[in-house]
Amino acid sequence: MVEINGIKYLLLTEVSERLKVSRQTLWRWRQQAKIPGGHKYRDRKVVFSPDEVEAIREFADRIEPIGTSDNSQLRLFNGLGSKS
Repeated sequence: MVEINGIKYLLLTEVSERLKVSRQTLWRWRQQAKIPGGHKYRDRKVVFSPDEVEAIREFADRIEPIGTSDNSQLRLFNGLGSKS
């Protein structure tokens, strides 16, 4: 943890450990803009504010129903997607 101007920031590795999500997954989510990008600290380390950590936690713990967005793969699997 790093304290800057009275705010305690967590390092990416600390966020990974606390949320039980791999560092690689956090990096991928950052690249895909699914979670906050964080801040560079001393040109090397990526740190997150408490609000950003909470947003990451909410994203990591989300639950989504299966099949609500695109059922095309399921239709193809069931033979319903072929046009004969």
